Amino acid sequence: METNLNEAQKQRYARHTALAEVGVQGQEKLLASRVLVVGAGGLGSPVLLYLAAAGVGTIGVVDFDKVELSNLQRQIIHGEEVVGTAKVMSAREAIFELNPEVVVETYRMRLTNNNARDLINNFDLVVDGSDNFTTRYLLNDACFFSKRPLISAALLRFEGQLSTFKPFVPGDKNPCYRCLFPSPPAPGTVPRCEQAGIFGAVAGVMGSLQATEAIKELLGIGEGLSGKLVLYNGLDGRFTKLKVKREDGCNLCGSSPTIVSLRV
Repeated sequence: METNLNEAQKQRYARHTALAEVGVQGQEKLLASRVLVVGAGGLGSPVLLYLAAAGVGTIGVVDFDKVELSNLQRQIIHGEEVVGTAKVMSAREAIFELNPEVVVETYRMRLTNNNARDLINNFDLVVDGSDNFTTRYLLNDACFFSKRPLISAALLRFEGQLSTFKPFVPGDKNPCYRCLFPSPPAPGTVPRCEQAGIFGAVAGVMGSLQATEAIKELLGIGEGLSGKLVLYNGLDGRFTKLKVKREDGCNLCGSSPTIVSLRV
């Protein structure tokens, strides 16, 4: 079969191209893909590394923060030598070390109503590795208006949750984040990770699952997680998959939406 892969790429991605579900054409599709990862922390670290290893051609990294020593327990893309460095630059160097062919676009900034949609429009898919509700709702809304799949996960203590949101696709089986969680919790009702803690390896589990789902979506293979919510409990090693559906009364993707902009 004729291929655009060079000899080095044939060797690097040999275990991918050996899979009938991927093959040479699938690998070429990954090389031409553009994925935006929001957050270069506990979730973003494994996502970025596995997307780069898989040969996703262009990866955008959004994060405004610097690397701190307390990050290193779970944010495995960073090392002690880069403490104090911008996370987007540390992540960029780690990706280049793993796969120098990947194009990395860095965005050291906070996502806002004014910049989110313009940025997302430049990518095929978005992975949410953020750690705050404001960003989660903003990404949900922006991806809906821009018609981009959103792979979302969250962590706390020993637990994680994961889903794929494609509410721009018609049907009850394609809810948005607001269908599951209509509004952010009241301030102070959900502890932040520095208060409650995070079991570091759980971030690796959930981030790796995000990368898996992102690659599946790019290739159009397997069964995605739109309409499903995966819950993971690291203390007993238990996965639970729940069916979720679009809510007719959803303010964003329901029959009578009240959200017509990115304001949250």
